[in-house]
Amino acid sequence: MNIIENYPLLKLNTFGVDVKAKYFVSINTINELIEIKKNNVFKDLQLLILGGGSNILFTKDFDGLVILNNIKGKEIIDQNHQSVFLKIGAGENWHELVMYCVDNGWGGIENLSLIPGNTGTAPMQNIGAYGVEIKETFVELEALEIASGKIVKFNNSDCEFGYRESVFKNKMKNQYIILNITLELKKNPVLNVNYGDVKAILENQNIKNPSIKDVSNAIIIIRQSKLPDPKKIGNSGSFFKNPIVNLNQLELIKKKYPNVVSYKINEDEFKIAAGWMIERAGWKGKKFNNYGVHEKQALVLVNYGLANGMEIFDLSEKIILDIKDKFGITLQTEVNII
Repeated sequence: MNIIENYPLLKLNTFGVDVKAKYFVSINTINELIEIKKNNVFKDLQLLILGGGSNILFTKDFDGLVILNNIKGKEIIDQNHQSVFLKIGAGENWHELVMYCVDNGWGGIENLSLIPGNTGTAPMQNIGAYGVEIKETFVELEALEIASGKIVKFNNSDCEFGYRESVFKNKMKNQYIILNITLELKKNPVLNVNYGDVKAILENQNIKNPSIKDVSNAIIIIRQSKLPDPKKIGNSGSFFKNPIVNLNQLELIKKKYPNVVSYKINEDEFKIAAGWMIERAGWKGKKFNNYGVHEKQALVLVNYGLANGMEIFDLSEKIILDIKDKFGITLQTEVNII
């Protein structure tokens, strides 16, 4: 374990923003993390835990200690004729985990294929895509409580999952370091293929009884066609959440924008497509020097090469103000702004 000063984070955030950490360390075991916790030299420093760096926008250098959570491992801790209970280290790549499960015929997270980032950050924002959220397979996680150094377990209800939300993004933000998670995966899953694009691709391929692999492949095709590869263009995927409004709010918007794209959650809650609003407001594909809004997906802000984080943040603020002005809705970011 080697603690490094003035460490460049350019390759550790998918936006490709060139910033440095005052101190940096990569940890591979829980014991290494506990050892750092006991080191009084770092007790008063601001702490940042990095996973895959896919849900973060650095607007400046980080004046503290960045810990890269590289705890690996996959272990079947229990199984029966219906389910496999898989414990996964927080440092495992999420998409590689999905492919591992697909290859073994274990269903439940195939709709979450090609989502960037690591496993430990997945429950923090309750990642979701194409009709599925991680909370549906999540059993529990283990986390190190920063204040006490104790390892604490959180079950599904403890995490207080919501739409791209969990207890770790709200009242317990920056209080815990996730070490591992446990998922319940199904040996004979009921596949979720009702999302329009997924169904269309399966029909085009004349697949009438899709397998887990078929669903995963379809979603990979969709994501690759709509979203830029962070290895080629700096981005963090969807920058904004889809806002949730009540029926009265939706009706008011429909009076001005009859073709607004919305999805019913329940009798009085509707999710409005933030990408549709941003595109309707004229932001899709706009480029400002070396950053802008992606040409194929208005939810995605991109760094074309040399932009700094503050430029991208300022762009997001302009979009938020414009959407508020035009639609009366205040967009919220999915991305963690540092």
